[in-house]
Amino acid sequence: MEERLFFIGLAMCGYYLLSIKFKKTNALDTPGKIGLWHALFTALSGFSVSLVLVMSVETRSRYITVVPGAFTTGELYPSLAVAAICGIIGFWRGWSKGQKLGERGYFLAEDTEWAETVFSAVLLAAALMYFVIQAFKIPSGPMESTLLVGDHLFVNKFIYGVRVPFTGKRVVKFKPVERGDIIVFQFPSDDPDALHCGSQQYSKDFIKRVIGLPGETVEVKGGEVFIDGRSLGKEPYAQYLDGNQRAPAPAENLSPERYQQIWQNHELDHELQDLERDYFGPVTVPQGAYFAMGDNRDRSCDSRFWGPVESKYLKGKAWFIYWPPARMRVVR
Repeated sequence: MEERLFFIGLAMCGYYLLSIKFKKTNALDTPGKIGLWHALFTALSGFSVSLVLVMSVETRSRYITVVPGAFTTGELYPSLAVAAICGIIGFWRGWSKGQKLGERGYFLAEDTEWAETVFSAVLLAAALMYFVIQAFKIPSGPMESTLLVGDHLFVNKFIYGVRVPFTGKRVVKFKPVERGDIIVFQFPSDDPDALHCGSQQYSKDFIKRVIGLPGETVEVKGGEVFIDGRSLGKEPYAQYLDGNQRAPAPAENLSPERYQQIWQNHELDHELQDLERDYFGPVTVPQGAYFAMGDNRDRSCDSRFWGPVESKYLKGKAWFIYWPPARMRVVR
């Protein structure tokens, strides 16, 4: 969302600056020109509003975010249709009113004022969402009972460092990622067609708890988690809906090296057909990556299936549940 808002703000900023230039040079001196320029403003406005609305609807049926730097067809086509309709209406309005000299100046001044307001507000909102804090909604149950379906929470997006846009890098780190932190991250895959846990996960935002840190060896035996060969014991946040009914250990003929490789390449669930819930590993978490699991262990699609969470996909740390009021609290 924040990337889209950023580009919307840039587009409105460009429109505003050109409008100022046209106003000084009196370049829009015919009904046709004022109609085209007003059509551009209404089309851009319609496209932006439609894009935000479509994204808002889509993120209630999947997770929170969208693909950085690209539009999905489900977002693009409806937004372009709305833009075309708004552009036609805008041209007709600007052309018909632009027959009078006074009306031409009115349209240019009105559009310029609105463009300035929109780009200032949108760029500020994008900066806050990208660098500081963002609101998220929990749509499904892999983190129960810590986080319930319908919980609304704020995510601290600067605690692990300020993100450098479009690089995946972070600067000015306030604290490192620690075991037990609940993190929000973009699904760690750059392949939009890849299937994991039964569906496409590309570009979705996940929320999980950090279990394994860089350089640690992680293994799951009978549902019990071991770090560097030592059991984590009874994890107070974890729940097992299937009780003591553990799936048998999968029979695979993979060497430890091959197991590590395909897990690290996010291909383990393809190789083992999602059989690694109760018996997994051992694997070594790569440097600059983390092993994340859901608290609802028997219902969680996590690092056991699709591999490590590289730091470039990390968005922030879950901070505070603000809705519903009865569940307002710091997330732990």
